[in-house]
Amino acid sequence: MTTHRTKPDYLNDPLRLKNLIKEVETRLMADTDKKNAAKLLERVNKLADSIDHSQNLESLMLFVNEDVAEYTRLPIKVEDRVVIDETFATRDLIRSMHLETHYYILVLSQEKIRLIEAMNNKAIKEVGKPFPIENTQFFSKNRAANAIASKQTNLIAEFFNQADKDVNAQRKSNPLPVFICALEENHNEYLKIADLKDSIFDVFLDKNKINDPVHSIVEDSWAVVKNYVIEKNNNRKEELKKAVGENKFLSDTNEIWRAISEGKIQTLFIEQGRFQPAVMNNGEIEYVSDDRRNDTGVIDDIYDEMIEANMDFGGDVVFLPKGELDKFNGFGAITRY
Repeated sequence: MTTHRTKPDYLNDPLRLKNLIKEVETRLMADTDKKNAAKLLERVNKLADSIDHSQNLESLMLFVNEDVAEYTRLPIKVEDRVVIDETFATRDLIRSMHLETHYYILVLSQEKIRLIEAMNNKAIKEVGKPFPIENTQFFSKNRAANAIASKQTNLIAEFFNQADKDVNAQRKSNPLPVFICALEENHNEYLKIADLKDSIFDVFLDKNKINDPVHSIVEDSWAVVKNYVIEKNNNRKEELKKAVGENKFLSDTNEIWRAISEGKIQTLFIEQGRFQPAVMNNGEIEYVSDDRRNDTGVIDDIYDEMIEANMDFGGDVVFLPKGELDKFNGFGAITRY
């Protein structure tokens, strides 16, 4: 559901959530036995009651079944909807991961380290304890010590090493990539000690912004990250062109579905904003009209289902701007061989 960050708008979010839960109740009572419906409703209501709406972002997603009752906030807009299915509808989560760049900005200096969570050019929050980390233990103000360059370098490396452990502890609950904002010498020193180098962007912002306001840090960082993302996306388009030339590209939905189930698909390509309800009939996918999306037995979005299935086989997905897959009806796949 859509939510709001600021007062008084977020004060209406609990009521809007309750109205969606009423829709859940109506549909569960129609589609499942009363005992099962009551159990699930109890879980979803308990989960809803645990949410602090003053912490809302642009949207809220609740996932509930017999074993799971969790919610997550996203800094992207979504359509309000209820989905009752055999699997969770993770379309919005997956698309936010691929269409938006969600990342941490690690602001480094030899005296202090800050950590900011951002989505594109917007700050979500500056991470609190143990951040910001002040270098009180490893930064020598002794002139004699400073004169010995190797000793000072070792002290800085130890400070960065401690900070790296705190960054990775934070990433356990929210495993986002890390973009470094620091002078080149500090960036290079940090990379020497970093435990999870693969999770750090190949590019960085060569500026000392340790005392700058959050919005300034995010704006300058996004200018670098945006160009990196555009270049990366252009490289994926080249993969697509190459696959078409080598006859390793499929565009028929049922062909792709069969190839996914055999583990043959490497990458799915789909246009942004493309959704399609469908039913499975003797193992074949049949598209249905959008007004049947909530009918019993209808898969809310077949592309979501295919993306999940392909990820289970280690494949990935690329979302392209609308119109770039026109000749393939907005959807296609590259095979592994």
